[in-house]
Amino acid sequence: MEIQVLNNKDNKLSFLIKGINPPLTNALRRTIIAEVPVLAIDEVEFQKNTSALYDEILAHRLGLIPIKTDLKSYNTKEECKCKGKGCALCELKLTLVAEDGMVYASQLKSTDPKAIPVYPEMPIVELNKKQKIELEATAILGKGKTHMKFNPGLAYYRGYPQIIVINNSNVKKVSEELKNFITVKGSKIEINDLNNWNERHEEILEENNVEVKNSDEDFIFYIESWGQLSCKEMLLKALDVFNDKLTEFESKLKKAK
Repeated sequence: MEIQVLNNKDNKLSFLIKGINPPLTNALRRTIIAEVPVLAIDEVEFQKNTSALYDEILAHRLGLIPIKTDLKSYNTKEECKCKGKGCALCELKLTLVAEDGMVYASQLKSTDPKAIPVYPEMPIVELNKKQKIELEATAILGKGKTHMKFNPGLAYYRGYPQIIVINNSNVKKVSEELKNFITVKGSKIEINDLNNWNERHEEILEENNVEVKNSDEDFIFYIESWGQLSCKEMLLKALDVFNDKLTEFESKLKKAK
């Protein structure tokens, strides 16, 4: 197996992975979006809400605010020593007191200075004069398979594009239109800029009778983080989870013999 990083900035990571198969690649994708845990508000207790929005709507909005997550500091309730009763290792408390004007995520006060909203300028609700909100929220570590508010980001992949020149391929026109993205060497076409390669480039190839096939052994993998974790943290945690599942599967398989 060979891995080549194509891009790693602005909460986005892309890499070329060679010598793998579609089931394993898809298992990695699914593990990232469904099994990597992040913090999200799960319960809200309102002391006062005179805004135009019902408690349920505000609670839903609060639940969708991405919160920076330190996986070393928190456990899921299922894995916590308190056995789900609730403690500082599995729960994060946040409070919000606001009146008059637009209320932003930055106004949420967290008991953990590291676990704060990723986007402080995210609006929650606009209050008119004399309107007020007072609440206490509880955030927990959860997984995307339980609720999308616990989803850490986006993960997807595509087969590495294999370019095949045939007898009636218009290589000259292709080289003119895609001069910044490909290199033409005789009857072979190589992609220079995989990071910015997209479907439109492949359409141009096909319009000029150049065949494009997606590899089933080499893949371009993309990860985009919502900000709770870095892309690297998402990937490494997904690999740990996947390895644990394989170990568990092996153990149960041995017992079944």
